[in-house]
Amino acid sequence: MPAPEPTPPQSSLPEAAANFGAYVLADAAARARDITAATGGPPGAPPAPAPSPDVPAPSAGLERILRGPTGLGTAGLRLTLPEEPPRPSEPAAVRGTPIPGLYHHPVPEPDPVRVEEVSRRIKSWALDEVSLYPDDWEEEFDGFSVGRYMVGCHPDAPTVDHLMVATRLMVAENAVDDCYCEDHGGSPIGLGERLLLAHTALDPLHTTREYQPEWAKSLHSDAPRRAYRSAMEYFAQTATASQTDRFRHDMARLHMGYLAEAAWAQQDHVPEVWEYLAMRQFNNFRPCPTITDTVGGYELPADLHAQPAMQKVIALAGNATTIVNDLYSYTKELDAPGRHLNLPVVIAEREGLSDRDAYLKSVEVHNDLMHDFETEAAALAADCPVPSVQRFLRGVAAWVDGNHHWHQTNTYRYSLPDFW
Repeated sequence: MPAPEPTPPQSSLPEAAANFGAYVLADAAARARDITAATGGPPGAPPAPAPSPDVPAPSAGLERILRGPTGLGTAGLRLTLPEEPPRPSEPAAVRGTPIPGLYHHPVPEPDPVRVEEVSRRIKSWALDEVSLYPDDWEEEFDGFSVGRYMVGCHPDAPTVDHLMVATRLMVAENAVDDCYCEDHGGSPIGLGERLLLAHTALDPLHTTREYQPEWAKSLHSDAPRRAYRSAMEYFAQTATASQTDRFRHDMARLHMGYLAEAAWAQQDHVPEVWEYLAMRQFNNFRPCPTITDTVGGYELPADLHAQPAMQKVIALAGNATTIVNDLYSYTKELDAPGRHLNLPVVIAEREGLSDRDAYLKSVEVHNDLMHDFETEAAALAADCPVPSVQRFLRGVAAWVDGNHHWHQTNTYRYSLPDFW
């Protein structure tokens, strides 16, 4: 019996862009004219002609928005003014060594002023608002360097408040992973129940008046749920309803990936390589780059976000960045008790390779995913020249680059194996 063909997509991105594009382009053109009026055009330049009500005429401002920045963190990426002008800083020496042969794009060190402020605020939130960790976890919390992480991954965030939206969610997600799944008391046994109840902090329970108070009280019962509840409340204050629901969907994907990995741990089973990669498409960083528009202070419309081509780009970005984590955390996980599944371990077991050869093959898998991500993103950008699509794709690419930079430079957490 022949293998079934994949179901064709129900709609094409160009068609969706055509349905939404006239409004978006007109709105972007209007904002571009506002920017030109605020900043001034070239000396002696005549006023731009009024656009047609049906098809807006190109403008220099709009072309600048579509073209985007020339480097990570440039002001041209922003549609809103930053809360303060960038401050000049001395070039910082880049810490850590990138994995030899790993395809990546070097980026500048994140803005130290923003890093310091985000780091201060997130620690205050963790300690004072949600009582996230005991005193003996403080060194590990500081060593995670989440401020550097999020500032590097979201260079177009207009304010520190926008950066904090992403930072709280990142810390909350790591609390769930550590306390429910991994280092700090995590276990595969009973994980489904814990994740389900924690997920109600993101996707609220709607039940009878008799039982609603008991559920509400449960959201404060442990650190992960307190963190999820608080981080989600802040996120929902900044995000639109569709962005909020999108994030809930991606967190459900993440939790499903946690459960698959937990099932393999309970069975002491090493999956096939393709099965592991399937799990990693769910248990991965996807919820982080998918909120890049919220953190950037704009919205990628829901019908454009849901298109198969965009979903493929987001999935490839999440897959590539998660394999980066597998590779940089390899020695850390080997030193931890028990067997931790990561791509090199699975390839070594299933394909009969040495640890070194399995690791080097994992680098190749990452590189293939990165090339596919960039190819698909470029094709999508060409097919759908809508400003919000262009900006979202740039934001996802910046997240991919920032994620690698954080892994490479976080020498507190990561060190490379001696395979070269």
